[in-house]
Amino acid sequence: MEKRKIREVDINEYLPVLIDIVNTGRDVSLLVSGSSMSPFLIHHRDTIIISKPDRSFKKGDMVFFKRINGQYVMHRIHHIDKSGNLFLVGDGQKVIEGPIKPEQVFGIIYKIIRNGKVITKGNFWWFFFEKIWIRMIPFRRSVLWGYSKLKNIFRN
Repeated sequence: MEKRKIREVDINEYLPVLIDIVNTGRDVSLLVSGSSMSPFLIHHRDTIIISKPDRSFKKGDMVFFKRINGQYVMHRIHHIDKSGNLFLVGDGQKVIEGPIKPEQVFGIIYKIIRNGKVITKGNFWWFFFEKIWIRMIPFRRSVLWGYSKLKNIFRN
């Protein structure tokens, strides 16, 4: 099997083009870059499929948005306040960010490609991170520490 070539492009140049495509109703794929969504999404391993939001947002959704400072980020919705503002957190983070206006969101992630396999809603891991992990913010550091220790034991 041929190894996939990775070419890094300045996200500030590339994402506006992807956003324009998403706004036409077409889906786009993007290789994950960064670790904020780890352990669910892994840097340069997983590809996300982004589509234009076609429904109201809900807790657990993975969304792509633009921060006020112009930075593009993909995180998971932790909660939505009564005014409709979103509060987001990466799967590998403990700090909840917000409020984020729904207008700042340009895409929702509904599919992941990992090692050639498609992962969608209904998959065990999708469910785990959407419904359970999102509620475990105070315990994430301990759980990840334990996981890394077990992984090292089984690796050796």
